[in-house]
Amino acid sequence: MSPQAAFRRLVLIAPVIAGAFGAACAVGGAQAATFDVEPGGGRLKAAIAAARPGDTVRLKSGRYVGPVVIDRPLTLEGRPGAVIDGEGKGNVILVKAANVTIRGLIVRRSGASLNKMHAGIFLTETAHNALVEGNRLTGNLFGVYLLGPNNATVRANTIIGRRDLRENDRGNGVQLWRTPGSRVIANDIRYGRDGIFTDTSRNNVFRGNRFRDLRFAVHYMYTNNSIVADNISIGNAIGYAIMFSHRLKVTGNLSQGDREHGFLFNYANRSRIEGNIVAPGAKTGGAKSVGPEKCVFIYNANRNIYRGNTFSGCQIGIHFTAGSERNVVSGNAFIGNRHQVKYVGTRSLDWSAGGRGNYWSDNTGFDLNGDGLADAAYRPNSIVDRIVWAHPSAKILLNSPAAAMLRWAQSRFPALYPGGVVDSAPLMKPPVPARPVFTRPVIMGATP
Repeated sequence: MSPQAAFRRLVLIAPVIAGAFGAACAVGGAQAATFDVEPGGGRLKAAIAAARPGDTVRLKSGRYVGPVVIDRPLTLEGRPGAVIDGEGKGNVILVKAANVTIRGLIVRRSGASLNKMHAGIFLTETAHNALVEGNRLTGNLFGVYLLGPNNATVRANTIIGRRDLRENDRGNGVQLWRTPGSRVIANDIRYGRDGIFTDTSRNNVFRGNRFRDLRFAVHYMYTNNSIVADNISIGNAIGYAIMFSHRLKVTGNLSQGDREHGFLFNYANRSRIEGNIVAPGAKTGGAKSVGPEKCVFIYNANRNIYRGNTFSGCQIGIHFTAGSERNVVSGNAFIGNRHQVKYVGTRSLDWSAGGRGNYWSDNTGFDLNGDGLADAAYRPNSIVDRIVWAHPSAKILLNSPAAAMLRWAQSRFPALYPGGVVDSAPLMKPPVPARPVFTRPVIMGATP
């Protein structure tokens, strides 16, 4: 660097940087520095413009005005109380470079255009290997938007969406589009539209997140070969909506007090759904706990394995329909659902595998040989159920002598049972899956 260029750089940085650079490390043969920035006067934008690859720009407590554009690999981090305010215009932070870290900031008030995808933090298709961790994002349309980067990580952030807009006008907590290898881990997401929405991606991991007061906790579209594990959905319309996606591992998730469905699988194929729990919401003020309308709804989903799950306290334990074939349903617990199974097809399905079925809380069977299996097969549905599903007004006859006679006749002549679900080896005790635990790693500089 010439003396003139060095002097020019010094003049630019001097009014912006409050302290001298910290400990230096080698980055591509250059020295990486840490600079402390005071709020006001355009100092943040000037500091980013002056930073070299690998530098750290550290914001002192105070308010900084966005939008902020990061076009080089650096770390932008905040001391407690550092706020970047978008003032309702565009993206608060726009990342265009690879290997950028954004940490420990309060990011608030993005623009409100769904068409322009305004977000608190927006990662473009060139923002590969980005790390967004330990931030608090409030009042943004989208919290974090990943539009095409590879191997990005969104971790341990608190994302609180907008409540002043209609649900359909809100953005999602974290949105991903065509971002292979990316991870969304241990975030706390509340309000907005959906917690995580992913579309046209692959090899993603969504683990250990907590979702509250949303439409869908996780909304999955055309995203293959991925993991959804150890998440918690509380009080949302639907917990986990998995659609048009294949070869997934959906394990150890909790849906508690979600209103419509705990899990929904629509054209989701060749996946493993194991160790998940659907349960009613916690009782408050003496009120009765309420569970979803359906613990799990399976629609045209094929060649999946449902094992070790607990479905409890729903109007319908599992609604299984529309040509779903070659699924394994074994080792699950159906507890206290008003209707354990609703299956409207005519094909006979045996929900047991390897001599092991499921636990049904309303099964009155016996285990005389003590092998842990009921001595008789369990059939969750009868002719009466089929009549009521086809003609809902027939509910008035459920306790009539005619309905009682039909049930008695079926119990004596099993051939009268319609085609449907049978568990040939029902369990006498419920299997106990590992309950998911919501944990967040300790991040240096994270905002609580």
